[in-house]
Amino acid sequence: MKITRITGGPLPTNCYILTDDETGLSAVIDPGFEDPKLTEAVSAVGKENIKAILLTHGHFDHIMGVSYLKRLTGAKVYIYCDDVLFTGDSSLNLSSMAEPYDAEPFTADVALNDGDTVELGSLKIRVMHTPGHTVGSCCYLVGSAIFTGDTLMKCSCGRTDFPTGSYPQIMDSLKKIGNLEGDYHVYPGHEGETTLEYERKNNPFMGNGGL
Repeated sequence: MKITRITGGPLPTNCYILTDDETGLSAVIDPGFEDPKLTEAVSAVGKENIKAILLTHGHFDHIMGVSYLKRLTGAKVYIYCDDVLFTGDSSLNLSSMAEPYDAEPFTADVALNDGDTVELGSLKIRVMHTPGHTVGSCCYLVGSAIFTGDTLMKCSCGRTDFPTGSYPQIMDSLKKIGNLEGDYHVYPGHEGETTLEYERKNNPFMGNGGL
């Protein structure tokens, strides 16, 4: 599989294109912005090959490009069931606080549940519910990669003071991620990539020093 990162938007946010080597089918994870770089990356894999738009959660900086990308590719939009309301509620997705940035409302095609599998060619993408940053935050696991959105970031974790956030829940979610067997390459929603083993040893929110 191939993973391409495109970073953009006001915060900025990491968007990823996941491509199955065998079939060329691709998924876009967290298109939080409209940007020529993203359009070029989609064109490079073929917009007809984009079959899924996978969202780790419903905040504006992770969904602002969804409507544009759906029109461009016809891909289905996947979001965890508990965050479905975020797709059309500016108070939940925080776009009401982020003028002039606006998250165009859209309808999710698939509401995900914990343990679901999204098939992308020969790839099987597993859904892990990791609430805390939002009630419906989730991670996507495929091969040795895990896309963690704003749940786990390098030596840090997401905020819990926005609507539906919960500090105890995100602590439980980080423990759940940390208890995964083996190591993973971590692709977070913001800033640089890391590995799960590095986070187990160095992230204070994963039991190493506590904050």
